[in-house]
Amino acid sequence: MALLNVANAVEAFWQERAKGVYFPPAWSGKLSIDEAYKIQLGLIAKRAAAGERQVGWKVGLTATAIQEQFRVHEPVFGCLLGEGVKQSGHAFNHGTLIKPGFENEVCVRLGRDLTASRVRLEDVRQAIETCYPALEITETRGDFTADLPLALADNAQQKAVVLGAAVRYSPELDLAAIAVQIVINGKEVASGKGDAVLGNPLNSVVWLAEKLSTFGRRLKAGDLIMTGSFTRQFPIAKGERIRTEFERLGAVEANFT
Repeated sequence: MALLNVANAVEAFWQERAKGVYFPPAWSGKLSIDEAYKIQLGLIAKRAAAGERQVGWKVGLTATAIQEQFRVHEPVFGCLLGEGVKQSGHAFNHGTLIKPGFENEVCVRLGRDLTASRVRLEDVRQAIETCYPALEITETRGDFTADLPLALADNAQQKAVVLGAAVRYSPELDLAAIAVQIVINGKEVASGKGDAVLGNPLNSVVWLAEKLSTFGRRLKAGDLIMTGSFTRQFPIAKGERIRTEFERLGAVEANFT
């Protein structure tokens, strides 16, 4: 197989994106996972050069329920951009979103860099400054299950994150034991617990730090990290009111008009 020219691939994806094509058919079945990540990072760099700002990372496909839903058996990562960070209660215009969905997650903010050559769980505990009850708003811009590399090149379905009130983190806060209830239009539709996320949401940060190191990246103080969903992904219909209640962390909600 010919070696991928990443710069040329990024430019080709960028041109397609400008036309509203997020899963370019010409690239279907032609990328490895690592090549897809390189394209993702290149596209984020172009968006940053155009004025957007990367503020952190997301880890996806961490819960067994979501891995089964999308027929994938390892986590994935994507990038968070500042324009997509919203506060609890935000009202989205449903008509501007592409087949939107949501996931229920703990978001953490780092207070220090993670620079060790091999990051341990204890390193992560010491690095976290705050955590938030959070929703990830996703878009299905193409067939995720049919061509995972194209989905990763397109930033792993990421659209926005909605953050509840910040909670000061301490190592005594056991995120694996936290329960969550998902409420849509006032009706509870599902529940879950933090240990669904790789046994502990902090394991997502360990995985992310090690994965990013293979691309010459590292986690830095101030980074937001969406650690992965406690439950499966839910589609969002127009007019829905979404609320997720996290034990010990509080609630986060969003509306879709």
